[in-house]
Amino acid sequence: MGASTHKATEIRMAEILRRKNMSVTDSRKKILSIFLAHPDALAHGDIEKYAGKKFDRVTVYRTLQTFVDKGILHTIPTADNSVLYALCKDCGEGHHHDDHVHFICSNCSKTYCLDDVVSPTVTLPEGYHAQNVQVLINGICRECTPLEEPEEPEEPSEEQNELEEL
Repeated sequence: MGASTHKATEIRMAEILRRKNMSVTDSRKKILSIFLAHPDALAHGDIEKYAGKKFDRVTVYRTLQTFVDKGILHTIPTADNSVLYALCKDCGEGHHHDDHVHFICSNCSKTYCLDDVVSPTVTLPEGYHAQNVQVLINGICRECTPLEEPEEPEEPSEEQNELEEL
């Protein structure tokens, strides 16, 4: 990372933390920088790995929980009942506005927030009130999708040749 990019990231991290009325600490900056560098959702173990040995499990867990509580991160439930974390957009303290679709790649297992895809409106029966709607789509992400090669024209079958001769 170049000096100007590093400086811009430092400024952005400080702005995010101050906007949420949080003090700027080394552990918060490190964990926030991990999310700014990774576009996909991350598991607790991934964050520990990227943070390095300087940060213990408890520090990472508490920082993640604080970021969720303050609206910096949101959680994404997984099929195996674990949780992934991803950056929020315009979330408030204790209230998340991330009504978007999450995409899980069946090939690489990465989870992405699809911010431009809005969760569908669900009409519930009388007496039911939704508090949160989570939409998970499984498929192949753009990184794992092979570039489509142009199809070569097929040779006409004998039947097609005979029909053309008629």
